[in-house]
Amino acid sequence: MIIGTFTLYDTSVIALIDPGSTHSYICMNLVHNKTFPVESTEFVIRVSNPLGKSVLVDKVCKNCLLLIRDIYFPADLMLLPFNEFDIILGMNWLTLHDDIVNCKRKVIDLSSKNDEIIRIESSDLNGLPAVISAMKARKYVKKGCEAYLAYVLDSKVNDKKVESVPVVCEFFDVFPEELPILPPIREVEFGIELVPGTTLISIAPYRMALTELKELKSQLQELTGRGFARLSLSPWGAPVLFVKKKDGTMRMCIDYRQLIKVTIKNKYPLPRIDDLFDQLKVATVFSKIDLRLGYYQLRVMDSDIPKTAFRMRYGHYEFLVMPFGLTNAPTIFMDLMNRIFRPYLDQIVVTLRDKQLYTKFSKFEFCLQEVGFLGHIVSASGIRIDPSKISAIMDWKPLRNVSKAHSFLVLPSYYRRFVKGFSMIMTPLTKLLQNDVKFEWSKKCQNSFNQLKALLTEALVLYLGEHRRAKRIRNKPKTEKMGRRGKSTRPGLPHTGSTHAHAILAGSNTA
Repeated sequence: MIIGTFTLYDTSVIALIDPGSTHSYICMNLVHNKTFPVESTEFVIRVSNPLGKSVLVDKVCKNCLLLIRDIYFPADLMLLPFNEFDIILGMNWLTLHDDIVNCKRKVIDLSSKNDEIIRIESSDLNGLPAVISAMKARKYVKKGCEAYLAYVLDSKVNDKKVESVPVVCEFFDVFPEELPILPPIREVEFGIELVPGTTLISIAPYRMALTELKELKSQLQELTGRGFARLSLSPWGAPVLFVKKKDGTMRMCIDYRQLIKVTIKNKYPLPRIDDLFDQLKVATVFSKIDLRLGYYQLRVMDSDIPKTAFRMRYGHYEFLVMPFGLTNAPTIFMDLMNRIFRPYLDQIVVTLRDKQLYTKFSKFEFCLQEVGFLGHIVSASGIRIDPSKISAIMDWKPLRNVSKAHSFLVLPSYYRRFVKGFSMIMTPLTKLLQNDVKFEWSKKCQNSFNQLKALLTEALVLYLGEHRRAKRIRNKPKTEKMGRRGKSTRPGLPHTGSTHAHAILAGSNTA
C-alpha cells in the first residue's frame, strides 16, 4: 500500500493506493462537506473488509478529476464510511490508467491520456503525519535532522473597551452600540434621477423558503423599529431576496436591478487610489474610524422615497434612509464625506459629534504605526501588499479553463506596481484569454504562474516620495523628510518629534 497527497476539485486529499481493493472509494464526510456531484449506482454493491464486516454502497462520484503532477486522472469513487483516508484508489483505477506499482520502492508509474508516463516516487508522496514525543524529537535534532517550528497565530482581536481610549470616553456619544434615531437632514441627500419617459416599475415578490421568511420578518421588524423603513403606498416595488454570508447568517437584499437600469448615473468622482496614497505620504501615525451602517446615516429625498419601495409577503415598505444596492450610493456617500471632513484632521471626532454621524467602536483603531487600507499596509516606511489579501493567490491551483484564468488575473493586476516587469511575466497567462488561442496550460504558463506568486510574497515596499514618484525599496528607508513637526490638540493623542497624524474614515455595511 502507498499513501499520497493529491488534489481533488481544488481540495488536498490523502489517498491510499491499494491494489487489494477491487474498487475505488471516497469518504462520505468529505463528499458532504465539499458538495461533490453524487449519483446513484446501477446496482447496490456489498463492500466487505478483511474483518468480515460489510457495507451496502449505492452512491458514486463519477469522473472525479484527480490532479497529479498537473495532469488530471479521472476516477469513479463510491461513497463509503471511513475516516483514516480521504480516498482509496483500487484496482479499477490502477487498471484504467495502466498503473505500475512497485511497493518495495514505493514508486508508481501512471499513464496519462497522451501516453505520457508520470512517475511518482516515494519522496513525492506526503504520507500521514506521525506524532512523536518531545524526547524523541530532541534526539532527532541532536543527530542533525532538520526541524521546523510552527505556531498558531490567533488573528482574533481582543474585545476593545471604551475606557481604554481617552478620546472615546470624551466623545462616548459618537460610538453608540446602535444607531439612535433617523439621521438629521444633511447638506447631501440621496436622490434617484430617472431617464426621461421611464414608466413605473413594480415586480412581484420572489418565492421564499420558511427559514427565509422567518429571517425576513426579523430583519423587517428591525428596519421599521429603527425608523429606517415604513409601510408604503407607492406604485413602485422591488422584490426581496436573501444572500448567505460567510458566517452563515442571511443578508436581506432588495433586487433593484430594473430601477438601476433607468437611473441616471451620478458623475461625482470617486477618489483615485494613488491620490489617496499621496495624501498619506507624510503620515507616521494612523487612526481608522468606521461609520456604523454608513449608508443608513444619509436620508433619501422625500420626493424619491417611493422609488425605494420593496415588496414581500409581509407587505409593501419603503426606505427613509439610503439603502444598499442602488447605483449612485457610493458616489453620494463620498460626496458627503468630502464636504464634512475635508477641512479637518485630528478634530475628526468633534466633527462627527457636530454632524451627528455615528461610528462603530469595535472597528475603531487608534494611533497605529501601520494601517490596512484598500488592500495595502500603509506605514511611515511606505506601502506594501497586505499579506491577508494575497493568501488567495497563493492557494490557487493551475488554471483549467478561460473562466478560471479570468478570475485569477484580476487580483494580481491590482498589485502590478509591486512587481517589476509585471506585463512580461503575465504574457503567457494573458495569451490564454485570447479568442483565437486554444487554452493549453503549458510549461511557460506554469513558470509564469509560479514566478508571479513568488514575487507577490517578497518584502517589497513602495515609498511615495515628495514628487509623486514611486520608488521601490527593500530595506528600511530614510524617513527624515517623511514627517513634519506636529502636536496633538486633544488629550490622549500621542506626540512624537516628527509625526503627522492621519485619519482614515470608511463607511460600514454592518451593524
